[in-house]
Amino acid sequence: MTWSPALRRSFSHPWVLGTLGILTVFLVWLIVTSSGTVDKLFLPSPGTVWEAGTNQFRGGILVNDAVASIRRVFLGFILSAGLALPIGIAMGTNRLICRFLEPLMALIRYMPAPAFIPLLIIYFGLEELPKVMLIFIGTFFFNTLMIMDSVKFVPHELVETALTLGGRGLPILTRVVAPYIAPQVLDTYRINMASAWNLVIVAELVAANEGLGKRISLAQRFLRTDEIFVGLIVIGLIGLMIDLGFRFLMRRACSWAN
Repeated sequence: MTWSPALRRSFSHPWVLGTLGILTVFLVWLIVTSSGTVDKLFLPSPGTVWEAGTNQFRGGILVNDAVASIRRVFLGFILSAGLALPIGIAMGTNRLICRFLEPLMALIRYMPAPAFIPLLIIYFGLEELPKVMLIFIGTFFFNTLMIMDSVKFVPHELVETALTLGGRGLPILTRVVAPYIAPQVLDTYRINMASAWNLVIVAELVAANEGLGKRISLAQRFLRTDEIFVGLIVIGLIGLMIDLGFRFLMRRACSWAN
């Protein structure tokens, strides 16, 4: 059997292959649960998970939990990204600032962010602020150091050419450095957004009245594995949408880097 070039191109398209990968996992899941080889307590069927998700959606629980988690992630990550950008650029362009801050950044980066939860609860209580601050702590240092590295790898030829043409100070930063690092900065945010999602779930497991992590914790307490699967799938879908959003933004805003 020979496939036409058009058919081969269709099957090699990223969207087609990605969809086939997801459908393959779903099919294996369906076959395993239908065979009865695994107790439904440990692996509920897709139909059971769908029913649990539908019930949560109709009751408004799923939407409220998703909105609460998304709000915490975006507040913490926007604060992290907004501060990391100027500090990372300053560290990448100024040797003294880099030498002053990089050891401190490297030190804190290796401290597990969840280890700060007890201190954050002591300092800020059990409201929203400690959850937002946990996301900030867990992503700020990675964002900053990765942006710093992207600035350091700006080719010297570009800067020297700009200087030769009369460029000085801020114009070089805005017209040479910024366009060059823009794709790397967006990719940094895209990668570290996954860490933000991991951290919000951890924070909600410890202390929260609503959120996807809290719902998973309650489901585990009562052995509702179908609701655990609902939470995990929703988290994955939201994360996928955010990732695709970053990729779309990169294609539109940094078309020269594609």
